[in-house]
Amino acid sequence: MAGMDARPTGTIERLGPGLARILAPNPSPFTHTGTQTYFVGIRELAVIDPGPDDPAHVAALIDAVRGTPVRAILVTHNHRDHSPAARALRAATGAPILGCAPLALAEDGPPTDEAFDLDHRPDRVLADGESVVGEGWTLETVATPGHTSNHLCFAWREAAALFSGDHVMGWSTSVVAPPDGDMAAYMASLDRLLGRPEQLYYPTHGPAIRDAHDHVRKLIAHRRERERQVLAALDAGDGRIPAIVADLYRHVDPRLHPAAERSVLAHLIDLRGRGLVREEEGRWTRAG
Repeated sequence: MAGMDARPTGTIERLGPGLARILAPNPSPFTHTGTQTYFVGIRELAVIDPGPDDPAHVAALIDAVRGTPVRAILVTHNHRDHSPAARALRAATGAPILGCAPLALAEDGPPTDEAFDLDHRPDRVLADGESVVGEGWTLETVATPGHTSNHLCFAWREAAALFSGDHVMGWSTSVVAPPDGDMAAYMASLDRLLGRPEQLYYPTHGPAIRDAHDHVRKLIAHRRERERQVLAALDAGDGRIPAIVADLYRHVDPRLHPAAERSVLAHLIDLRGRGLVREEEGRWTRAG
């Protein structure tokens, strides 16, 4: 895990013409320095990923937009470090919440992880390819399922940049946690980004990513290598996920091992879907 950078929270940072951000006070092994809320525009704003429902953070957001109309509040996905503050910002500005759909859970299916904001109710769900337009900016919706089933990125047309949410982060790979997270969808979404023109990404966690296609190719290579390591662990004879994680993630902060178990499970589900492995009573083996 990358070290935590010392950066101020609650203070607006000007990144360039028509772009600013505020860092939320929620650093953790999963959020790095915290959630970065972005403000796009000069005379009319879009706010991307408002972040957690933290009183100091919400107050900083409201102070940052005071005196400037907010046209839209955009949400990449409804994890609790991304979407909850949208409701307070909507109440303060009157701007609609747009973006990802509420999480759809089957009543008889497995529970999702506790990180989701189940109170997320957007005023409008944005479809893939749909644009939100304000004075001087256009944000195109790019569907990127995988980290979550409802994950979206937003392409800033005028700047040839992409707000990549948690799909592509600037400090770590994304967690893909079943049942909602899907490794096959995540890999397909990474491949999709390689077909787009943007080479500058602004993730919700971590620094801006330049030469983004090279970064994405490295993420794909990392996941393919992890897949090979999982298969090698099965060949070595121990097909239970905790044992695989203890081996493959032995140099990783133990606090991240539960998330690593979900990631290994995501790889195994993907491999099973491709006919390469099978599972019986919690033990995974090679198929055939």
